[in-house]
Amino acid sequence: MTYRLKIRRFDGVRAFWQTFALDGGGGLTVARALELLNERPCLTDERGQEAAPIAWDCACLEKKCGACAMVIGGKPRLACAVPLRDAADRDGCVTLEPLKKFPCIRDLQVDRRRLTDTLTEMELWLEQAAETREETRQLHYRAASCLLCGLCLEVCPQFSGKGAFGGAAPAIAAFDVYDHAQPGAHRDAVARQYRRRFYDGCAKSLACQDVCPVKIPIERLLVKTTAAAVWKRNRKERK
Repeated sequence: MTYRLKIRRFDGVRAFWQTFALDGGGGLTVARALELLNERPCLTDERGQEAAPIAWDCACLEKKCGACAMVIGGKPRLACAVPLRDAADRDGCVTLEPLKKFPCIRDLQVDRRRLTDTLTEMELWLEQAAETREETRQLHYRAASCLLCGLCLEVCPQFSGKGAFGGAAPAIAAFDVYDHAQPGAHRDAVARQYRRRFYDGCAKSLACQDVCPVKIPIERLLVKTTAAAVWKRNRKERK
């Protein structure tokens, strides 16, 4: 079957659409399709016009790094996790766009420094080694699987990339740090940042949980972090 990949491109000056034809099975992932297009000695679009290689980010291509996050068929997803048959419309057209909540660098590449900068600004690190409590060990394991792909921010109705609100990804990291941290100034600072950068701005739509490619139980993490960091409940201080 011939699929048509309709890609929103950006050359640093202007944005435009360009469509490419690709023969192959529907089991090919979007990521593999992009690789095959860029492997052509001379890339041309469906009208026969020569085109520059398609810029996009990738690393593991095994749903473990989050680098290939983009908007596929109108939905934020990982290119390595979506087969062409699931992304195509009835006419076999697959629409690809960069994430819209982050500045576009080129084609499907975006600058996600806003996400990592928020983690730094929220002081999300541990000052000393800590043991994980038995009752939250599984939650810490799930929280640590966050890919920092940015899909949760792409679908969040409250996140705009401006202002204090940081979205679900840093809130997940806040659980991991706050629950581990010993009582003191740093833990108090993380609690203040959590309230400012997440709790005060979240509308609880939980679209972030629905789109998460690794199925992190975001609602459960937020309930526990909010209870402890905001309401000062459900946590026994360590001696």
